[in-house]
Amino acid sequence: MIAATTVIVLLIGCSKSGSNMTTSSGSTGSTNTTTIDCRGAAKSFSNDVAPIIQGSCAAGSSCHASGSVNGPGELLNYTEIERASTQIRAAVLSGVMPKTGSLTTAEKNSIICWIDNGSTNN
Repeated sequence: MIAATTVIVLLIGCSKSGSNMTTSSGSTGSTNTTTIDCRGAAKSFSNDVAPIIQGSCAAGSSCHASGSVNGPGELLNYTEIERASTQIRAAVLSGVMPKTGSLTTAEKNSIICWIDNGSTNN
């Protein structure tokens, strides 16, 4: 019985991007479900992620613009965004961020898949 449970936990824990992942989180009775699909071409920081962060988190919303002390602070360049990637991932998956507006499923996929694939500066 313990061996079977261990195998199941290992199989679930070893699931990697390239498959669909559904994450649910809820507060005050509501549920926010995000389906992440990392199949296809790897996401690029400069082409895919930076424009989303700049438009929805930094310059476009001013929450993480120059001088910000919100959450991880400024999110203006690769170094700041990569350093905050764990916080960004959690906030995007939970639907907590961005505070103003929302991200499309494609935008969420771009951010999460980029982070899950090593947050490279490409």
